[in-house]
Amino acid sequence: MEIETDITANDRAKLPLEVRHRAIIRYVVMRALVGLGVLLTFAALSFGRSPAAEPAPGFRVKLLDSAEHVDSRELVGKKILVLRFQASYCKPCARESAALVKLDQRYRNRDVVVLAIHVQDTAADVRKFVRAQRATYRVALDPQLTIGNRFGFKGTPFTVVIDRNGDIVARLKGVSAVTRLPRIVDGLLGSGS
Repeated sequence: MEIETDITANDRAKLPLEVRHRAIIRYVVMRALVGLGVLLTFAALSFGRSPAAEPAPGFRVKLLDSAEHVDSRELVGKKILVLRFQASYCKPCARESAALVKLDQRYRNRDVVVLAIHVQDTAADVRKFVRAQRATYRVALDPQLTIGNRFGFKGTPFTVVIDRNGDIVARLKGVSAVTRLPRIVDGLLGSGS
């Protein structure tokens, strides 16, 4: 069966040439995109940050019932910091406190600092919370959300993970963050970040 077309003999001669040109153009564009991807990856690695990493704001906070302070700037290059923004009146925070204790115990001797920052709370209420939950992790107060707002706090519980480079590598909003933390922290410990 023959199909009639309006293509002239001259047009038929140009067709293979056009197809080859398209293939060459496609090849050149693909190679350029791959090269650009490699270049961007190399640039990100050479600066020591992943492309999605964001520098964490620095802060210094006094631990509850202690003379000790945690200064995030002193941890850069040394430790991974897990910040847990919570409150004594937060029921999910109370339910997940035991898992946070286990997380702290698991990583305490592995250059990981777990710090619970109680927001919009009183020292007396936080002390009751710590006793009731048998919390052994570090606890500090942020009654005016001075630190919380710098990290994009939107409600309790809210967890932020900062790598050894001082970059925010995770922001976990809501419940079940403590179940996702071991995978994140193990990944950072394994990569040396």
